[in-house]
Amino acid sequence: MVAPTPESKRWRVKPGHRVDLADHDPGSSDGAPGERAETEAAIPALLSELADLQDRLWAEASRSLLVVLQALDAGGKDGTIKHVFRGVNPQGVRVTSFKEPTTVELAHDFLWRVHQATPRAGEIGIFNRSHYEDVLITRVHGLVPEATWKARYGLINSFEALLAQGGTTVIKLFLHISKDEQGKRFDQRMNDPDKRWKFRPGDLAEREHWDEYQVAYADALAATSTDASPWYIVPANHKWYRNWAVSRILIETLHEIGPHYPQPSV
Repeated sequence: MVAPTPESKRWRVKPGHRVDLADHDPGSSDGAPGERAETEAAIPALLSELADLQDRLWAEASRSLLVVLQALDAGGKDGTIKHVFRGVNPQGVRVTSFKEPTTVELAHDFLWRVHQATPRAGEIGIFNRSHYEDVLITRVHGLVPEATWKARYGLINSFEALLAQGGTTVIKLFLHISKDEQGKRFDQRMNDPDKRWKFRPGDLAEREHWDEYQVAYADALAATSTDASPWYIVPANHKWYRNWAVSRILIETLHEIGPHYPQPSV
């Protein structure tokens, strides 16, 4: 069993602190049990512990956990979901992938489609991209006025505070990769028949806005990391380290929630 220590604080963004992603090494393996082999060997025990805690949360059915995954293209959102959550009870986990808004969704406020996807009591909800696209891509591509996306920081904080008040713990994970690593992963996607389906021509166009996204992410992380719904900057160049770190964060968060199996009804 993993002790509920503050191990994950090494990646946590302190509320009210400025963020510069250049200060965070995406190739770091700080705190890992060892090199790749040792760290990968430690992951099965973490996944077993995660499955046990998730089972308790599902059985208790009174509180929930929302995991927000954000990253630049090829940052590892899909891989994180595939590898970290592979041992959990699928009845109690729901993944929502947010794509370009539909006409119906655009006819409502930007949080309308998001609120509908938040986890029910007992569930772990996973957002593959999220409401944060509305302060990232909209900013970088000038889809809304500056006053609009800046105001959304406060609206997001209020929304997440509402979720916390209703029993949903919110944690947000930015999977941090370098530009070089992204380029390598794009090459792999184009050259590997099993991965080519993931590649979109638009990925290369978005890569041209790398610097703007670095600034947009840094500002969003600084403006919306709170005690109730913190951001974690997870070094993600090494997939084995990313999986270990995300598992640690999830386990420690669930220990803080402290779910218990309910007493049997008599």
